[in-house]
Amino acid sequence: MCNVCGCGTASVEGEAANHSHGHLHADSHSHSHAHVHRHPDGTVHSHDHGQDHAHAHGHDHSHGDGDEHHHDHVHDHGEVGTHDYGAGAAGVHLPGLSQDRIVRIERDILAKNNAFASANRARLARHGVFALNLVSSPGSGKTTLLVRAIADLAGKVPVAVIEGDQQTSNDAERIRSTGVKAIQINTGKGCHLDAHMVGHALDDLPLEAGGVLFIENVGNLVCPAAFDLGEAHKVVVLSVTEGEDKPLKYPDMFAAADLMLLNKSDLLPHVEFDVASCVANALKVNPRLKTLVVSAKTGEGLSAFLAFIEAGVAMARASARAAASG
Repeated sequence: MCNVCGCGTASVEGEAANHSHGHLHADSHSHSHAHVHRHPDGTVHSHDHGQDHAHAHGHDHSHGDGDEHHHDHVHDHGEVGTHDYGAGAAGVHLPGLSQDRIVRIERDILAKNNAFASANRARLARHGVFALNLVSSPGSGKTTLLVRAIADLAGKVPVAVIEGDQQTSNDAERIRSTGVKAIQINTGKGCHLDAHMVGHALDDLPLEAGGVLFIENVGNLVCPAAFDLGEAHKVVVLSVTEGEDKPLKYPDMFAAADLMLLNKSDLLPHVEFDVASCVANALKVNPRLKTLVVSAKTGEGLSAFLAFIEAGVAMARASARAAASG
């Protein structure tokens, strides 16, 4: 999880407050570092830290629209050499932290994320918006699939997109070229989106009632599995160029997903990939996982994916109407 990979700060493109958001994470270090914040009035300030500690970062930010977003700080100072490290419930090694402390920090981070995710989910439900969290390794073809799906949904379902990458707005620009609204989140050193980042993006992304929201996560088959963003479903995209053993190598991601899109099927004649073996491996990890074999290039299997989306949108619309009338 993020206490290992060292996630940093994220910036939401076009946000009115125009500042970077501290990522919910824990780390352990013994060097000086600074957090820099830019506020609505254009002022910039930094906080320097120089002690040996592990913490979950947090800040209070007040936005131009009057909304306040809160991040809590959790500091856990420990003595090195008094515990065994690298084994136990957390299963990771952080110098100076016992397994019990690591587990407590992880639980605290995920509890905060889940609270933000619940708020996002309630917000989307009020609008009758069906949200999908697309997760995969880099290069699986998520963005190409999205562009194709957006074209096929044109005139049928309103679409909005949140793009997550460490750097650049390349994918958001590709999405905008289709005429669809898109917000880019750059996570910097962060390896995944979290619910708080998505909440900020939603502040600046107009949502049409009864539409679909695609959240394209950072390319990573590990950390995004643990973080609920408020979506209806996680959709894991696996390309046939990656190997049929990926569900066994990265089981948490496939266990967290409800749908697997086996992408780039047009390349099957040219690669050594056993579709049946891949599906069997995925079902070992997650017996309820549904699989669609698709190709963004040829359109194979995409009609079934579009039917899945349209059914989800219909349910979200019906739920919103029922809540409004009741």
